[in-house]
Amino acid sequence: MGKISKLILVTESKHPLHKYFMKLAERLAKEFNLEKEIRYEDYMFLIEHGDTNELGMAWLPQLLAQTDDGKIVKVLTKPNLNEKGYLDEERDYKLAVEVIKSMEKE
Repeated sequence: MGKISKLILVTESKHPLHKYFMKLAERLAKEFNLEKEIRYEDYMFLIEHGDTNELGMAWLPQLLAQTDDGKIVKVLTKPNLNEKGYLDEERDYKLAVEVIKSMEKE
């Protein structure tokens, strides 16, 4: 599998987690010098490449990445919560960084 060439955020601008995922995608794109692509409500793309539920339906938002050989990998498909039930931005960032760095090693 190749090195990550761009991040792909599939979202919807009015979704409650849109800004959260957008901020994360921007931070990762800047840190790793990656192109960032935003797709709005592209459920077919997510059904094919992202996470889906037991009925095969995708949810928004999801952050994925494309490798230089064209493969799509999942970076962060669900936000993580801390012990108090709040969004854990640093944990999500660290998990996404792990995925990106693991791709660089391959």
